[in-house]
Amino acid sequence: MDKHNLTVLNEFILIGITDRPDLQAPLFGLFLIIYIISVVGNLGIIILTKMDSKLQTPMYFFLRHLAITDLGYSTAVGPKMLVNFVVDENTISYYFCATQLAFLFVFITSELFILSAMSYDRYVAICNPLLYTVIMSQRICWVLVVTTYLNSIFVSLFITIKIFNLCFCGYNVISHFYCDSLPLLSLLCSNTHEIKLIIHILAAFDLISSLLIVLVSHVLVLVAILKMNSAEGRHKAFSTCGSHLTVVVMFYGTLIFMYMQPKTSQSFDTDKVASIFYTLVIPMLNPLIYSLRNKEVKFALDRTWKKISSIFSKVRCTIWFL
Repeated sequence: MDKHNLTVLNEFILIGITDRPDLQAPLFGLFLIIYIISVVGNLGIIILTKMDSKLQTPMYFFLRHLAITDLGYSTAVGPKMLVNFVVDENTISYYFCATQLAFLFVFITSELFILSAMSYDRYVAICNPLLYTVIMSQRICWVLVVTTYLNSIFVSLFITIKIFNLCFCGYNVISHFYCDSLPLLSLLCSNTHEIKLIIHILAAFDLISSLLIVLVSHVLVLVAILKMNSAEGRHKAFSTCGSHLTVVVMFYGTLIFMYMQPKTSQSFDTDKVASIFYTLVIPMLNPLIYSLRNKEVKFALDRTWKKISSIFSKVRCTIWFL
């Protein structure tokens, strides 16, 4: 097709979650609550693991970065989606669409490898406790996290630039509530075989490689737990890994369903439901899972709350005396 006959797109129109007017207000309220809980929960984890002296361990270092990635991709989607519930036409500019896609890839890819780093951390803690501080030193933790972010940024920029350097037809309606790669590919006039292959190869590589680390780590942990003589030790080890395993199953399960399903069975409606789950619901659930099932986080939250209450009490007394 001649590029001179193509319409230059300045914006896209997002179909949104639903086109039913009677559902707009209830869904806006529901997703606003979900997003607020997600922001408060993840910011709380970030602040708590940074400030509390007893949470300065590799486990909580990775948990903090997990909260950063959760906050990142939920914020990339959430505010724009909420705005779209209250406007007449759900438009998104060409460059904001590219930016949204890039941030989504960065944070979602990062979360995959942060979850695998957390699994490896639990393996070392349970299977090699005497060497834990040596193997999981602060330097190693930073190397793992920085490598994860650099890889995610490379993959994100490569795919985003590749997609937005191709030719879009005049049709600019995206069958989704945010700019995702698969709905965008359906709007391209160019041959999409190469970019689809690249996306599936990179997605498969990231999913499979990180999932292998998770599975091998947890199998070795399970073997080590079953060999423990102490029932109390087994219970403690299981409880330590339980929260992480719950998060892993939810996140990987949803992504595998989204990106690795056969093309013939793919439906944009089912993709929307899965997308809501991993972009909004999972970031809300992760801090709740780690805080409700983790005694150290509960104690740290209690200590922090007491410190804040004490500060407020001193401020009130100072104001009263003045």
